[in-house]
Amino acid sequence: MRLAVFTNQFPSRVSTFFARDMKALLKAGIEVDVFPFYPLEPRLWRYVPNILDESVFPRSRVRHINVAQSLRSVRPWPLRKLCTFLRETAAVSASAVRFGGKPLAKSAYVFLKAWAWAQQYPADYDHVLAYWGNYSATCAYIFHRLIDRRIPFSMFLHAGTDLYRDQVYLRQKLLYADNIIVVCEFNRRFIHDHYPDIFHLISDKIQLHHLGLDFAEFPYEPDGRPKWKILAVGALEKYKGFDYLLRAVHDLNCRGLGIEVELIGDGKDAGSLKALAYELRIPEMIKFRGWLPFDEVRAAMKQATILVHPSSGLGDAVPTVIKESMALGTPVVASNVAGISELLGGGRCGMLVPPKDVKALAGAIETLLTNDVLRQEYAGEARDHAEKKFDLWRNGQRLADLLCSTMRLKLMKS
Repeated sequence: MRLAVFTNQFPSRVSTFFARDMKALLKAGIEVDVFPFYPLEPRLWRYVPNILDESVFPRSRVRHINVAQSLRSVRPWPLRKLCTFLRETAAVSASAVRFGGKPLAKSAYVFLKAWAWAQQYPADYDHVLAYWGNYSATCAYIFHRLIDRRIPFSMFLHAGTDLYRDQVYLRQKLLYADNIIVVCEFNRRFIHDHYPDIFHLISDKIQLHHLGLDFAEFPYEPDGRPKWKILAVGALEKYKGFDYLLRAVHDLNCRGLGIEVELIGDGKDAGSLKALAYELRIPEMIKFRGWLPFDEVRAAMKQATILVHPSSGLGDAVPTVIKESMALGTPVVASNVAGISELLGGGRCGMLVPPKDVKALAGAIETLLTNDVLRQEYAGEARDHAEKKFDLWRNGQRLADLLCSTMRLKLMKS
C-alpha cells in the first residue's frame, strides 16, 4: 500500500513518536511518503531519531514544497475541480474565522499546498493519513477532495495541538474520515463530550492506537541512579506546568532537601521560568539545557532519580517522555490530566498528583526521592505495563492492518 502522510513539520525538534510510527509502518510493508506543510529546516534533521535515518527512510520521500514552489506548480484545472476547491476552502475558512486570525491564516496557508500536491500526485496513493487533526488534516482533506482516486481518508487526534483547542472544521473532518485514530481513551471521551450530537455517527470509526517504543532502544536500568536528581522534559510552555515544579523545588529546598533539577526543552516561557528560579532563590538548583537530540535526552533519563511531568492543564495527552522513562526504569511523578493516568495504570506505575497543586507535587517528589523501595516498585510495574501496551512493532502492525483493511465506503462529494 502507498500511504500519503500529512503532518505539520518534519523534520522537527519533537519528532520521536512520529518517526517511530513511520518506521513501524515501513516495517509492516507500507510505502510511506510524508507531506509536511511547514518549510524544510535542514538543521532539524539532527533531532530525528536514528530509527528513521536516511538508510531507512530516504529524504526524497519527504515532499517538501514552499509557497513559491506551490505557486509555480499550480496549473489550470477543470471547472468542476476549481469549484470543489473554492467551496471547500470557503467552508474551512468560515469555520476558522470563529477561532481568530491566526487559525484562519494557518488554514489559508495550507490551501495552496494541497492544491499543488493534488496536481502533482493525483493518483499516486492508496490511502491518505493526516497525522494531526488540525491544519495537517485540513491540508489532507483538501488534497483528498481534489485527487482522482476514491481512496480512504484517516485522521489522528493527539492532544491540545489538534483536539483540545482551535477545533477548526473538526466536526466536518470527523464525519468525513474513514478512521479517527486516538492515542488514549481520554480523547475518545473528549470527542463524545464535545460532539454528542454526531457521536453515534462516528463512534464505530474511532480507533485506539498506542504510540509505541522500540524496547531494544530502552534497556531497563533502574539501579545505580543518583540520589536527588529530578529530570523534566518538554516545551517551556504554560500548559507544561514547569512553574509549579519550580515552586515545589523551592518548597523542598526550604525543607532542607538538596535537589538538582535538569530541565530539557525550550519555548516562549524560558525567560519567565529562569526569572522565577531567581525569584525563588533556587537558580543554582535548576539547569536549563535547551533542546537536545533524542540520544542525549535518553541519556539524561538514565541518569535521573525520577522524572517529573507537572502538566497544569489540557495540552499533552500521552507524553512520550513518560513512556520512555517507564521503559528505562525511571520512576515518574505526573499530573493527573488527560491520558496520563492511562499511561501510569491509574497510579499503579507512577505517582499521580492534582494539577497546579504545589503542595501535593512537592510531597510526591519527596516521597519518591526518599523511598528506595517505592521507586523500585514503580519502576518494575511501569516497565511491565509499557511492554504490554506500548510495543512499537506490535502496535505498528495493528495500525498497518487497520489502514490496509479500510475501504472508502462514504460517497465522495461532487
